[in-house]
Amino acid sequence: MAAGFALNHFQLIIYKGGCSEMGSKLFRELHKKHINTSDGGRVKEFVVFLARCECMCRRPYDAYLYTDNCVFAHHVEKQEIINFLLQNPGNQGARLVLPIIGGCRVGKKSLISHVCNDERIRSYFSSILYINGDSSCGSIAHAKFKMERTLIVREYFTDIDENDWVNFYSTVSQMTAGGSKVVIISRIENLARFGTAKAVHLNSLSQEEYSYLFKMLATDQKDHPKMVSVANDLAVVLGGSLITANMISDMLRRNHNVHFWLRILRRFERMVKNNFLKYGEHPKDIIEKEQPVDSTEFMTSYPTHACILVKPPRVERDDIPNYKKPSISFKEVIARSVAISGGDFEIATWESRISPYTKYVSSATALFHDKNGSTTTTRKRRSTS
Repeated sequence: MAAGFALNHFQLIIYKGGCSEMGSKLFRELHKKHINTSDGGRVKEFVVFLARCECMCRRPYDAYLYTDNCVFAHHVEKQEIINFLLQNPGNQGARLVLPIIGGCRVGKKSLISHVCNDERIRSYFSSILYINGDSSCGSIAHAKFKMERTLIVREYFTDIDENDWVNFYSTVSQMTAGGSKVVIISRIENLARFGTAKAVHLNSLSQEEYSYLFKMLATDQKDHPKMVSVANDLAVVLGGSLITANMISDMLRRNHNVHFWLRILRRFERMVKNNFLKYGEHPKDIIEKEQPVDSTEFMTSYPTHACILVKPPRVERDDIPNYKKPSISFKEVIARSVAISGGDFEIATWESRISPYTKYVSSATALFHDKNGSTTTTRKRRSTS
């Protein structure tokens, strides 16, 4: 059988099938093709090999929203990480280390979370241990390790010296079985030096990828072309922020009114312009530096009377004490249905629609201008006399 003939049948089957049908259905169809050919030696080997391969979904939006085994635009990186984790260490016994390096909020933890939920990884490792970079070697040593094949995922927020790494690596080697592996997650390129394999680098989505993702999150095929056009303009204004894309798209899908969409677009345009005038940077770039963004133009109808600074979103954690700050939802921010008083408050920004349903919150501070032009955290009541 000619190679071109085999390739054409392979493409046809992939296009007809979905990711969830990859396993037995694809194998049966390919096996049927094999039986009907005269030269079956190499084809049979190809069928067996192909049936073990992971399916690449044609519609990344569907995979992103509804399954836990696919991350938008990071198919290649995911497979690269899985290949490393399933790699046989041989007789060396050393704990192999893979660094995952990427910028602020590009999806490093989301990617490794999806990898760890892969059935092949869960079958290969007896346990998976997540370690915060702030944990000391002493606390790690008291963790409930078992002498079994373990995957250790550690996130670093700052660079570390050679001695700290040697102590950590030594602890892991002594308390886990052969075949265990370590994954480093960080924004710091210098940490790639500790890897035994080439680091996996995650970059922000291109504008084309980001626009596609945002439009698929915010719109339906039946939506009016004007709404699709507004969604495309919003994708440009948002500047590539994934959390903001999810926040805004979730809200837009709940209100299919083109005038409402246009108001949101105009509010974001004013906010971006204001931050460029004040700081010379796009809000996304300010957030990547862990600095607060001036969200006054977006959050209030009276920007000349107030200044509202919003810090970058963070994952809501139960172990962080609540200091009883006032809290409002992002939906209330959009509707401007609550009066923002002076001082500090919390904004419940977004909750992920896929496992593990991560919740994000932002700390904010409202400053109000008095008659003399100075700012205060307390809004003075106007006289009623």
